[in-house]
Parts: sequence; C-alpha cells; structure tokens
Amino acid sequence: MSQARKALDFAKLHVPGQPLVLYNIWDAGGAKVMAKAGAKAVATGSWSVAAAQGYPDGEKIPMAFLLQIAGRIAETVELPLTVDFEGCYAEAPDEVAANVTRVIEAGAIGINFEDQIVGGEGLHSIDAQSARIAAARQAAEATGVPLFINARTDLFLKEKDAGKHESLVAEATARAAAYAEAGASGFFVPGLTDPALIRSVCEAVSLPVNCMMKEGAPSSDEMAALGVARISHGPGPYFTAMADLAKRAQV
Repeated sequence: MSQARKALDFAKLHVPGQPLVLYNIWDAGGAKVMAKAGAKAVATGSWSVAAAQGYPDGEKIPMAFLLQIAGRIAETVELPLTVDFEGCYAEAPDEVAANVTRVIEAGAIGINFEDQIVGGEGLHSIDAQSARIAAARQAAEATGVPLFINARTDLFLKEKDAGKHESLVAEATARAAAYAEAGASGFFVPGLTDPALIRSVCEAVSLPVNCMMKEGAPSSDEMAALGVARISHGPGPYFTAMADLAKRAQV
C-alpha cells in the first residue's frame, strides 16, 4: 500500500464517538507486537522513544536518530505510522517544512506537532503556530502524502491546577480553529481530563479531538461518549513495560 493511501486510511479512522485507540510504542519490536495484536495503526510517543535510548524528553534525542527509529518501524510493519515529532525540531516555518519532509521520507503518514516552545517557556502565539502548521502542510503537499497533522496544544499540560482548566477552554478552541485553517488534521489536548470540558472542546472544535489516557482521565468508553475521536496512551505503555522489567529482574 502506498504511503499516501495509508495516510488517507489513517485519517478515516478518526471518528467522533468511535475513537481510534493508539497504544504508543517506541521501537520496531513494539510495532510488530501492535500489528500482531490487530492494531489499525502504530504511533510513537516522544517521551518513550527518548527514554528507551537514554535521553530525556523535549527533542533531546537527535532528530537523525529519531528518524532512523521511525524508518525502522515503517520498514517493519505495513500499518500507518504516526510519529510524535514534538515541535518539529524547528522554530522558523521554513525549518519546520524541511523537517516535515524528512519525517515523511522516513515513512511517517502522520505527526504530532505541539505548540509549546520546546526548551523554553510558554506556548507559541496562535499566529506563530498557525504559520508553522501551514508550512508543515505545504511541505507535505509537495511530497504527495496527505500527512495527518495532529496539532497538539499544551495549554492544559502546562497548567497543573485542573481547577483552572475551564478558563483555558476558550483559548484552546480558538487555537483549534486557527490550526484547522492552517491545515491541521486533528486537535490533541493532553492533560485535559474533566469530562464536561472534554465534551465542550469536542462540540466546539471542527477537527477530530485526541485525548490522552492518564490517571484521573475518563475511561475509553467514557471518552467515546464525550465525542473523542482518538485516544493516545502517551508514555503509559513504556512505564508499564519498564515496571514489569524491574519487577522481573528482582532476584
């Protein structure tokens, strides 16, 4: 199956109320396990990929190394591959475009693209991040692959006090609208766990909404009922695997 066909099929898996569930992996071995288990797609998680190679999260793993890992995954399984590409390892739109071309060449049909300033403070402005997303979309179009750009906002992750999340919903939906206009395919709201707020975002946003499983989050069935179209597990699978490894290593 062509890379473009995989991208189109992957996009169709995002159905509000019938969410695509992605159990994030970090290497080709994990991708093979997911394929054997019947997964419809495979997704990396930046935290897990970095940690598995001894790096902290936050674009600390060299991009060339990340692309090598992505390439091995894409070569190992036939499933669509979406890569957590953090901030695309770039600030300027032209640099974003160049790096998006590289991740597509590695075999990805989708990326997570976050709006936090990696290694800095706060988030990119709506206009700045929209320009970056537009550059990513233009680069993807030039390759002929309809890349699924999962635009992530870090508004809720940055605000640790969940009691303040309601006050952030208006900005989140404004970002979603701007990101959609710029060419985003989905909207990712990690850190948002309040069911009423998740429902509000799903109802207000035109893009399929992606939530992340974490402690205190609604169950998969509950997220589906709220209108979520995609559920990610983030670093959870890595934590579980490493905890099991540590337990089994006790002698």
